[in-house]
Amino acid sequence: MTSPTENKPDQLKTLQTAFAAHIRDPEANAAPDGIEDRRMNIYRELFFNNIQSLLASNFPVIHALYDDTAWKKLIRDFYSEYRCQTPLFTEVAKEFLRYLQDGRGTRSEDPGFLLELAHYEWVELALSIDERDITKLTSDSAGDLLLGRPMLSPLAWPLSYRYPVHRIRQDFQPDEPPEEPTHLLVYRNRDGAVKFMQLNEVSRLLLEFMQEDQDATGQQLLAKVATAIGHPEPEQVIRTGAELLDSLRRKNVLLGTRR
Repeated sequence: MTSPTENKPDQLKTLQTAFAAHIRDPEANAAPDGIEDRRMNIYRELFFNNIQSLLASNFPVIHALYDDTAWKKLIRDFYSEYRCQTPLFTEVAKEFLRYLQDGRGTRSEDPGFLLELAHYEWVELALSIDERDITKLTSDSAGDLLLGRPMLSPLAWPLSYRYPVHRIRQDFQPDEPPEEPTHLLVYRNRDGAVKFMQLNEVSRLLLEFMQEDQDATGQQLLAKVATAIGHPEPEQVIRTGAELLDSLRRKNVLLGTRR
């Protein structure tokens, strides 16, 4: 069979461009001339189904919120409108998040929490494939967390959202964000399991101050927390905070103290 390009690079490029445009958005771009539609349909379905299946597994909660038609429209919008910057399948979820953040804009059919929920689901994936090995980091795992400088795991990410993203499901889809934001910690422990915990004001501030000042001792960090919340008895905050520090170490959120 004679190739329609006749081995000419410029014609090959034209064919590839038309082929890719049709695969991405068949309604807006006609298929290249000379290719049977039955064959083109194999590629249309193969490429799209691979992407939508991958994103369904990466974002299971979002997928569950949509019926089949609405879900495929959302993915088709991403597939046709956004230009991914990576060929890696492990990065497609991050590209989808970037599309929601920078490329999609506000649309009436999208729930207000869509971007935040997508970020929350992406964090779990990102931590699960992060190649950093916390067992190889230098720290004193048995160090005194009050007198020493607590070492926060790089695989522990404090996060804040307007919506309670960890609670969203089919029967709980808030139309408006509550008055108080939701503070969460998502982390990967030494066994490789990704966990999350909700943060109260003390634990949120403690982790925030720990990120800001890596030279501060646990006692100094807790004293700063006591000041920030206006507690009348800072020593009480330090005593209860010592238990919090130990709890975070047991969860592998803290790796011990810096040497």
